[in-house]
Amino acid sequence: MLDRTFGLTAAGSSVPTELRAGLATFLTMAYIMFVNPAILEKAGMDHGAVFVATCLAAALSSAIMGLYANYPIALAPGMGLNAYFAFTMVPELGGNWQLALGIVFLSGALFLLISLTPLREWLINAIPLTLKLGIAAGIGLFLALIGLQNAGLVAADPVTLVKLGDLSEAKALLAIAGFLAIAGLAARKVPGAIIFGVIAVTLAAVWLGLEPWHGLAAMPPSLAPTFLKMDLAGAFRLGLLTMVLTLLLVMLLDTAGTLIGVARQAGLLDVDGRLPRLRQALLADSGGAMLGAALGTSTTTAYIESAAGVEEGGRTGLTALMVAALFLASLFLAPLAQTVPPYATAPALLFVACLMATSLGAIPWDEPTEYIPALTIALMIPLSYSIATGIGLGFIAYVALKLLSGRMHEINAASAAIAGAFLLKLIFA
Repeated sequence: MLDRTFGLTAAGSSVPTELRAGLATFLTMAYIMFVNPAILEKAGMDHGAVFVATCLAAALSSAIMGLYANYPIALAPGMGLNAYFAFTMVPELGGNWQLALGIVFLSGALFLLISLTPLREWLINAIPLTLKLGIAAGIGLFLALIGLQNAGLVAADPVTLVKLGDLSEAKALLAIAGFLAIAGLAARKVPGAIIFGVIAVTLAAVWLGLEPWHGLAAMPPSLAPTFLKMDLAGAFRLGLLTMVLTLLLVMLLDTAGTLIGVARQAGLLDVDGRLPRLRQALLADSGGAMLGAALGTSTTTAYIESAAGVEEGGRTGLTALMVAALFLASLFLAPLAQTVPPYATAPALLFVACLMATSLGAIPWDEPTEYIPALTIALMIPLSYSIATGIGLGFIAYVALKLLSGRMHEINAASAAIAGAFLLKLIFA
């Protein structure tokens, strides 16, 4: 039945492989269950309710992606988007998080409407292949930066912005050991290399007394404080249009970047660099954003950490369905899931980052109008700490260089529209 539903044989996969891949993806993104409530709590929202909303939004939207689009891509409230929600939207709205949730729902609804038309699919398919390669590499470097931060291997510096972390810290040493273990096992073609690395670091941390044992199970908190609390009517005010469109643009570019990056890593793009069943994937993503707002969390989106499951062999929606099941189980096993520290998942992020950065090798390095925009994306995604910003700057560079080199005929309408929209955003927002 599973083979018929997900096409496992045709995808060159199997049930054990897909389940193992789902576990790998879950372990690398499980941190969102604890980070998201901590961030949204600063916006005045109930911590326990946001925890439940985060788990449910991740579970339901990942299940939709798996069953409807049949892709090994998991969804959850997005990092960066939650910070934009808590530290930009809510303060500008006078602390009204209910209205902010209404804006998230409205932007998701617009996202869904665009997805029902050929416009969004046309926009993403029209992205030049070179820029797609830059997006994949940029997301990989972004993952690396997140992993290095979580491991304590890089730290902030008031003069140089970043510096080497304290390598005498046990957490940093465990993360390094975990990364080397994953890389060594992968080089030996050991199945489950990423999972073994994450679990080994976690067990070592508990054994060394770095992490407490939080217990096994507990009943989930109440969802009532955030469920359907969004102010949807207020979100239609004309004065909030800029905020709605800005969030919509960020969602569009973030989703495009994640889908392209993960799909390329999985070998799911066709010979023209296009993603089959893109419309279904887009509908699942936009629907997830609306669902998350209704439950009481910031924008739900496709997760770049899905690349960890892809590396474990995940190729179908069964991987995403496994992630959904684990998020549902986490509602009752929150103390156990909380035992996995960020520096235990950091080695997985670093390893996947190395794999995704290999797309740089396919960029035509003999053509400046192609490799400079691609490299702009790859560098600016991590340096601006924003997938959307990096992509937007890359498109601006692409269009500008093509015009300056007299190759205007190589600029398609989608590239020009994205570059123009982002340029206007930079100027007026």
